[in-house]
Amino acid sequence: TPDKAFEIFLVTVPGLEPALCAEVRLKGFKQPKAIPGGVVLKGGWPEVWRANLWVRGAGRVLARLDQFPVVHLAHLDSRARSIPWASVLRPDVPFRVEVSCSKSRIYHSDAAAERFVTAIRETLGAPHAADAAVLVRARIDRDICTVSVDTSGEPLYKRGYKRAVNPAPMRETMASLFLQECGYTGQEPLLDPMCGAGTFVIEAAEIAARLNPGRARAFAFEQLATFDAAAWQAMRAVKSSRTPAAGCHGSDRDAGAIEMSRANAERAGVAGITEFREAGIADLTPPAGPPGLVMVNPPYGTRLGEKDMLGPLYQSLGQTLLRRFKGWRVGLIASD
Repeated sequence: TPDKAFEIFLVTVPGLEPALCAEVRLKGFKQPKAIPGGVVLKGGWPEVWRANLWVRGAGRVLARLDQFPVVHLAHLDSRARSIPWASVLRPDVPFRVEVSCSKSRIYHSDAAAERFVTAIRETLGAPHAADAAVLVRARIDRDICTVSVDTSGEPLYKRGYKRAVNPAPMRETMASLFLQECGYTGQEPLLDPMCGAGTFVIEAAEIAARLNPGRARAFAFEQLATFDAAAWQAMRAVKSSRTPAAGCHGSDRDAGAIEMSRANAERAGVAGITEFREAGIADLTPPAGPPGLVMVNPPYGTRLGEKDMLGPLYQSLGQTLLRRFKGWRVGLIASD
């Protein structure tokens, strides 16, 4: 039922769970708890929709349907049939199933997935399709099976605006959590001197303008039996935006990256509050106005021998920031 509370799980990358939990709490969700792999909270379907629409740092939002101990496939078969699928899935919408097994007596994930597919097909009559937007996920860990429906569909870092992507993009979800970890709230200027596709700058601009990250995309929950189109429209229509207090700036020595950043900012609807220019580290100057945050994701040199070539770049970056950016804070992403 729409108002009955259940477990909602917001997925993130290992290590960022406390940061995601802080964001979820800040957005007004009740009693979120950081656990390995993400954040768990209790709520109903409106909370699921809201989490997809509002939360910047989550990779996806899962709605828990059931949890039970299981040690053999026959038992899994009967438990899978007892889940009230019709209360969540629609008989006319294709679905698919993904199962992962670890440290359990059931170790064959494909065989386990087959049990779920058969149960859903036979109790609900919904068609199974390998490319279905609706995904049922089951995790069998230490003989405990947790069954969820993925309410997001495409991963949430896909905000719906980015067509142009450079080879090593920073995911929007991670960028937003890194900004938050550096104390960025949208009240100060931001500069990314190696902006690539503009991810940090655009995320910062959206935070500054208080735009919902999920405003421009579709979600898998729209295909579920629990979906209420009118309530969702009303939720999306709530105006949250504000006029930003400060600008968001990006520069890069690569003209192609700047072009890409501008196109992405345009599609995200933040072209008016972002500014991109072609400039190398040596030509870096702070934008006019008060100091703020420099956020930079420099190249790591993942391949052998590359690290030695990066020394001068890091040195130049450090010197430029020390000389010209008095009073600014610096957030630097490093691989080790």
